[in-house]
Amino acid sequence: MTRERSDVFYAKIMLFGEYSVICDSMGLAIPYAHFKGELSFTNEDKLTDLEFAQSSNKQLESFFEYLINLKNENKLVADLELDLFEKDLKRGLYFESTIPQGFGIGSSGALCAAIYDRYSRDPVPNDRHINSKQILKLRKLFSQMESFFHGVSSGIDPLNCYLKYPVLIKSKDELSMVGIPRNKHNKEGAIFLINTGTPGKTGPLVNLFFEKYKQYNFYKLIKNEMIPYNDNCIKSLIKGESKEFFSNLKALSKFLLLNLSPMIPEAFKEVWNVGIETSAYYLKLCGSGGGGFLLGFTDNLEKARFELKKHNIDLIPVYRNSK
Repeated sequence: MTRERSDVFYAKIMLFGEYSVICDSMGLAIPYAHFKGELSFTNEDKLTDLEFAQSSNKQLESFFEYLINLKNENKLVADLELDLFEKDLKRGLYFESTIPQGFGIGSSGALCAAIYDRYSRDPVPNDRHINSKQILKLRKLFSQMESFFHGVSSGIDPLNCYLKYPVLIKSKDELSMVGIPRNKHNKEGAIFLINTGTPGKTGPLVNLFFEKYKQYNFYKLIKNEMIPYNDNCIKSLIKGESKEFFSNLKALSKFLLLNLSPMIPEAFKEVWNVGIETSAYYLKLCGSGGGGFLLGFTDNLEKARFELKKHNIDLIPVYRNSK
């Protein structure tokens, strides 16, 4: 008998830690409720895009095969009711989602969270009071589940989608939920997205990063520059230290433009550099890059909006400080 769930799972934004978190840096992810998804059935009395639903069902069938193979090899970390999952697939199960795929905001993470929520035999509760051991357990099983979509996964995206609360990664073995102080930063400040207009492909870019990471000079750059900038951004953001935050953010944005250039769409490299030169805003990768969204930070939203308008770019506010 199907366990009825109606939970909706939000998109996520990795504020800091894209790529570097798989090299054991700190990370910070937040839920983004503007986009969301939920499991549904094509035969339910609701209007939807039938072609999308059928395509989603096919994708879930492939995901099921991945999970059942792991189970047959005694490697599946999550204890899932796969027989029930299979029955639901035959009933027309699909993932009704507004989260754009390939845009770096957790489309596969939300799907994994929904599957775990519905089919886990003994799910870890998704509330703010779970302990660090439970969070690590979730990260481990989500890492394995989401690897189907990306080849390699830190597990952070589905973890954040499942918990629906900002997640701080201090190290690979230390995770916790955390608040971000709005009232300690400039009241005009904000976090925003820029839509590049084309999806990115996570797998090839992650593979490219790992190949470069095998080179000693690139490895040193990541360890000695990218990770310290990344970690200092997180620490100063959480403490409400705006000056230190934007100083490290500017350095991180420069580093990404110089050293992770293949992950930045060519048409947006000039806009990226303008932000650094004018200090009106600073851009980062949102997810693996290559397309999708870019992530921006500013201490003056209207100034950032004005500068970006010169390039015919409209920003999408995600998070604004208290007035």
